[in-house]
Amino acid sequence: MLETIKMINTAVNDFIWGVPAMICIIGVGLYLSCRTHFIQIRKFPYAIKVTIGRIFRKKEASDGAMTPFQAVCTALASTVGTGNIAGVAGAIALGGPGSIFWMWISALLGMCTKFSEVTLAVHFRQRNEEGDLVGGPMYYIKNGLAKHWHWLAYLFAAFGVLTVFGTGNATQVNTITTAIDSALLNYGVISDSSVSTLNLILGIILAILVGLVLLGGIKRIGKVTEKLVPFMSLFYILLSLGVILLNIDRVPGVFASIIDGAFHPGAVTGGIVGSLFMSMKKGVARGIFSNEAGLGTGSIAHACADTQKPVKQGFFGIFEVFTDTIVICTMTALVILCSGIPVGYGSAAGAELTIAGFTATYGNWVSIFTAVALCCFAFSTIIGWGLYGARCIEFLLSSRVIRPFMVVYSLVAILGATVDLGFLWSIAETFNGLMSIPNLIALFLLSGTVVKLVKEYFAENR
Repeated sequence: MLETIKMINTAVNDFIWGVPAMICIIGVGLYLSCRTHFIQIRKFPYAIKVTIGRIFRKKEASDGAMTPFQAVCTALASTVGTGNIAGVAGAIALGGPGSIFWMWISALLGMCTKFSEVTLAVHFRQRNEEGDLVGGPMYYIKNGLAKHWHWLAYLFAAFGVLTVFGTGNATQVNTITTAIDSALLNYGVISDSSVSTLNLILGIILAILVGLVLLGGIKRIGKVTEKLVPFMSLFYILLSLGVILLNIDRVPGVFASIIDGAFHPGAVTGGIVGSLFMSMKKGVARGIFSNEAGLGTGSIAHACADTQKPVKQGFFGIFEVFTDTIVICTMTALVILCSGIPVGYGSAAGAELTIAGFTATYGNWVSIFTAVALCCFAFSTIIGWGLYGARCIEFLLSSRVIRPFMVVYSLVAILGATVDLGFLWSIAETFNGLMSIPNLIALFLLSGTVVKLVKEYFAENR
């Protein structure tokens, strides 16, 4: 049965992340960039000024909402996660160093895509039965497009419910257990034979912790993420900078391998990764997995922000993709490639490859700190995606099913702690691709609304 599922998933994955995905993701990102006159580049200094300024401005949100800072932290919580660590490692292993170049390209266009998603989500949001602000692709499709397009909203929500279990939960828990296992094995605290038992225990503990946070509602989610995200991001950046500085002589060669590998992957990987399309595919797919630009999920969190200016909140989308992919994903790539560790090109890899990069530079003691960082990253991602899943199932059914969904979502952590990594990533990639299709169609159709909102915003804020 499992083999049949794997065969079906492989066939769907190859199609979704083949030519259709490249055309849709890159094409829509380029189309939105052209229509907004490349706002992500043209207004980048303004975007950083607006977002950084609001991050340090503390205020209380109204009932049923988050502060703009809590909203961006919740969105970042779901993006700054295992995609930055395990995802980048997997992209390098399967697509070569050149996959990082394609990750940058997808991020450059993804900045505008996510800006548009957030802007539309805030503009077309509404209040639910409980009085909470709700929004996202399903709502900007329903409230922004003609009725004959509404099937896209239900399709997005259905794929969203399925996606959160793999992308938002199982792969994240798998990364947590991998990090803890690596640290404890390095110090001889556990043996190989006891790993499966430990992982089961960790899965149960994580299920309880996730349930406690998510069942506390939107306010508790916001409070947890606004404390966890800044700490973990700064901690990881400092740890990565240390590796880069200690191997500074290798940095020029690494960047050369990234650029050369983007167009001649075989020359960099010894012929193991010989396909340019494979390098591009893995870079774009793992980039989307990391920053979620094109998926529309991050806009669900932003729709909860206590703000009346959609475009102003939209600039957080540019900030998020830049921070997530251009900064943190690049640092992970440099940790792996600068440390000099052997990369098994052509074979699946995850967090263990990134951890190996840190330990090769600092020694085994750092595995404890990387395990803590990975756990924080992954746990925050589980929380963020739990909110997304709740909003999707609420849209499909009603707010009464949210709590039962949260319970089931929490229990998936146990499954994620005990199954195969490669299969999990493949399933997650497939559902990510399926989820992006209705969202990208909606963004294309609503591009005129984005342009109109941008013009009105800058006319008022000259």
